[in-house]
Formats: sequence, structure tokens, C-alpha cells
Amino acid sequence: MKKLKLISLFLPVAMLWGCKKDNKAGAAPTISFISVSSVDLKEYKDSLTILISYSDADGDIGQDDPDINDLKVKDRRLSEADYYFVKPLAPPNSSIAISGTLAIQIKNTFLLGTGNSEITQFDIQLKDRAGHWSNTVNTPQITISK
Repeated sequence: MKKLKLISLFLPVAMLWGCKKDNKAGAAPTISFISVSSVDLKEYKDSLTILISYSDADGDIGQDDPDINDLKVKDRRLSEADYYFVKPLAPPNSSIAISGTLAIQIKNTFLLGTGNSEITQFDIQLKDRAGHWSNTVNTPQITISK
């Protein structure tokens, strides 16, 4: 009799657990910082390349319309971020898990003030087509000098 009670209590819990929805579809993408091309840049001469990895359970990263910018890169010295276009990273109308790397190139870094050098960091986020923003990753400190 005790075994029957245990099974009858376990069965509804197991059924609820087994019916749990898969929350991966429609979830936000995730990104990780990999590297930067350099932490010492010369103003107007050097470009910065930031390498990040991404993964997304339903593959809805990137746009067909080049006027929609879903990659957010914020220079911490500035109040507003810059936005960049990302082409679709999975075949159209598919819903597949994807992962890979993105290289973000920031050209013509420059000093904002009149000093000989400035230190900054860049914060990066990626948005999918459903409007979900990824986590934020940031670069190490970058020195920009004359």
C-alpha cells in the first residue's frame, strides 16, 4: 500500500515536469567576449576589431533590411551607443540553433578631449528579430593616444 501512495504522488509531479515547455525557442541570444585586436590604439590610424561569440536557440539573429541595426556598441566615453547591421546568420524562415563568432570593426578611433590619451571600454549587445536583447559583454580597457 505504501508503494502505491508513493507512485501516485510521484506520477503527477513527473507528468508536470515532463510537460514543461521548451523555453529555448524565442529566448534571447547569448554572447561572450573573445578578444580585441589591440588595447593600445593610435587616434585616426588604428581600427579596433572586437571578436565575440554568439549562440541563439532559434537562429533569429540578423536582418534582411540593412536599415535595421541590431548590434549595439557603446563607447563608455559617450552617452549614446552606435548600432550596426547584422546580416541573417541562419537560412531564411528556419528555426535552428546557431552559434559562431562575429568580428566587429570600429574604424578611426579618436580622442574626445584635448589630452594626449584616453582610456575607454566598449559594451556590446545583440538583438534578435523577436526583439530580445542578449546579455552585455564588455572589452578590456582600451587606450587611445595621439
